[in-house]
Amino acid sequence: MKVLPFHPLLLRQPCLRRTWLSSALLRATALELVVLVGHVLLYPSGMTGERHDATPPAEQPPTAPAGARALPAENLERRPVVLLHGFIDNRSVFVLLRRSLARHGWHHLESLNYSPLTCDIRTAAELLGRHVEEICARTGHHEVDIVGHSLGGLIARYYVQRLGGDRRVRTLVTLGTPHGGTAVAPVASAHPIVRQMRSGSAPIEELRRPAPGCRTRFVSFWSELDQVIVPAEAACIDHPDLDALNVRVTGIGHLALPVHPAVAAGIRQALESPESATGLMGAASVA
Repeated sequence: MKVLPFHPLLLRQPCLRRTWLSSALLRATALELVVLVGHVLLYPSGMTGERHDATPPAEQPPTAPAGARALPAENLERRPVVLLHGFIDNRSVFVLLRRSLARHGWHHLESLNYSPLTCDIRTAAELLGRHVEEICARTGHHEVDIVGHSLGGLIARYYVQRLGGDRRVRTLVTLGTPHGGTAVAPVASAHPIVRQMRSGSAPIEELRRPAPGCRTRFVSFWSELDQVIVPAEAACIDHPDLDALNVRVTGIGHLALPVHPAVAAGIRQALESPESATGLMGAASVA
């Protein structure tokens, strides 16, 4: 596990740092409200699942449409990317990220909607596993990459680490995921799956267990201004057996992580790099 520190000299002075955090939090909160309004408008479009043609996988890589700029051969062979939303959400949260990935050469982009009534991370992880197997059978790929926002990242990690998903998942990117649990508001804890996201819950403790030989690489984007993950550092992966990199995002909050262009650029870098997670990201932070 590798953590990339980022401490500008001026921000080491307590007064200056508090002032910077206050103004940054105000800007981040304003952006969160804008993102929330936009997402509420888009939410109905993501309530239904995706439809796919029941055609067998092609024997040859697809070619670029007539008149389009030809893509490099390696782009045509990129693994499918599975996008997994967070709590009480749906695939519409990834509209902008999906557009960014498609524009940069990812052709197989898949989303999974799990029910807001889902009460157990393990059950959702099993559903994800079946979904991944279906994608591999349909596309002819042996591996996929996963991008999970918030709870979606925790479900994906459970699948990889506890259900043998590391044989199918090459890279797991998480955005604001409570890997260490979150001290979420008590009112929200009425939902069983929210209780499972709290520090000390059974699924969180299971993810602390040894995972020798786990083949998946992990990249976790976390924000110090995330008001959903408490403390914010709980979104970092800290496990001695995992090939993991934690990337701090500055200036944005929880809802903005899946839509911010700088985060999208970081996700693309993580997905296209052949290196281990610890060899990724030349900078300590994004955004």
